[in-house]
Amino acid sequence: MHADVLLLGATVIDGSGSAPVHADVAVTGDRIAAVGELSRLTADTIVDLSGQVLCPGFIDIHTHSDVTLLLDPAGESKVLQGVTTEVTGNCGFSPFPLAPARLHLHADHLDWIAYAPELSLDWRDLTGYAARVHEHRPAINIAPLVGHGAVRLAVLGVAERAATPDEISTMKRLVCESLEQGAFGLSTGLTIVPSAYGDAEEIEQLVKVVANHDALYATHARVAAGPGFADVEEALTTARRTGVRLEFSHLAINEPAKWGRAEDVLTLFEEAERRGTDVGFDVYPYAASSSALTQYLPTWVPAGGIDAMRRRMADHAERERAEKEFAEGFFGGIPWHWDRVVISRIPRAASWALGLTIEVAAAEAGCEPVPFFLDLCLDHGNAVDGVLFYRTEDDVRAFLTHRLSVVGSDGIAFPLDLRGLKPHPRSFGTYPRVLGRYVRDSNALLLSAAVHKMTGAVADRLGIRDRGRLVPGAIADLVAFDPATVADNATFTEPASRPRGISHVLVNGSVVVADGEQTSARPGRVLRRNS
Repeated sequence: MHADVLLLGATVIDGSGSAPVHADVAVTGDRIAAVGELSRLTADTIVDLSGQVLCPGFIDIHTHSDVTLLLDPAGESKVLQGVTTEVTGNCGFSPFPLAPARLHLHADHLDWIAYAPELSLDWRDLTGYAARVHEHRPAINIAPLVGHGAVRLAVLGVAERAATPDEISTMKRLVCESLEQGAFGLSTGLTIVPSAYGDAEEIEQLVKVVANHDALYATHARVAAGPGFADVEEALTTARRTGVRLEFSHLAINEPAKWGRAEDVLTLFEEAERRGTDVGFDVYPYAASSSALTQYLPTWVPAGGIDAMRRRMADHAERERAEKEFAEGFFGGIPWHWDRVVISRIPRAASWALGLTIEVAAAEAGCEPVPFFLDLCLDHGNAVDGVLFYRTEDDVRAFLTHRLSVVGSDGIAFPLDLRGLKPHPRSFGTYPRVLGRYVRDSNALLLSAAVHKMTGAVADRLGIRDRGRLVPGAIADLVAFDPATVADNATFTEPASRPRGISHVLVNGSVVVADGEQTSARPGRVLRRNS
């Protein structure tokens, strides 16, 4: 047999959670042709991986690269980590379905994740979006979810009210169409407008469609301050009532009064599992989150879209009400610690504030933090982001190492040249950080278990049958790394730093990273459920 690519002498971890074995791997076309003692084979490309681990490419179950991979198909921040598939459409965001009469609202909505105000939305559904991605030839694969926010916006606009039965029926049809076109499931963003306007009954009706298609329900849950964990309980109740496979997005404890209670949260998932609910959650290995600042406003403030918010806040009484409610805390009363909120994205006109805490930036502007924050949202809409240091390392570690967790970055495929932006380092370092910090340095995870959480376990959650395993016949999405040196270099002050120790990455059988450098290959695809 003659192979296209022959990878020799590696420690092979197959993605199943099984122990490593020493083996060679042959790739022909886009598939793994053989695994074993293959040193006598010939190949067009031969790579010596002695001393390195070879495993399936990492499948990032929680990303927001829907639009950035159109604008920068190289996807450097993810490719160099060994990510070969981005699961997009999370937190209720997706670039489909689009209502032609509401494209301006869809553009506002996508501004949370687009980093590109010049984006032209010239498609309407998943089929059209996939065709546009194909034209741009990304380096890595996209596995899309359909976002509840996009669906609701297409039907109701940014309306702060319950949907009528007819509107729910139309939303169900749009979800069904997206699933039939290949979406892997539905996501919600229940702290993010307009997904936040959907009540439990609306969500349950849509999730029933997902369950009927045996697809995945991924939820950015409805966080609310208080004594318990109502966000987790709502998600588990929806899953129990509908029978859907639940993926709880970016599990974390963001309320200071509840820090250290990870075991209480994990008990809820374990009890749901014992009762027969198919549950799982994803985690990224950082004690800080990031989002557009508009997420933290009282939900009535951005109702109707950014322009409507600006008109509303021009009224003195409404502005006064917004500041009063906002000062009381976010998500129902989580207290503001302005020294823990850092501005990580802002338009060039206000770039002086980039990298500053709200506390410092407000002081430099001669303003109090509450009106300063609100003015940022009024001036820049969804195009201003913050990093919130509202988590603890102990909680992160407890969630990451639990058997029900998989790894997801909640990040975006970026170029290394960020032109001064300072997004959360999760977009550049999640996977090498797990392998370095949590496997090698602290022994919190076994290497084979960590790889499983990044590959085979994710493929199982999504229902992808031919990726996530390093076995003959599987698609050749592969990553090679040095377990002794692999590490993240991305920091909160210098996020756009390439990792160490990742030498080779293959996507669909093509080498996209060789000796740590990205090649010109662009073999990525839009994957479809059940195809």
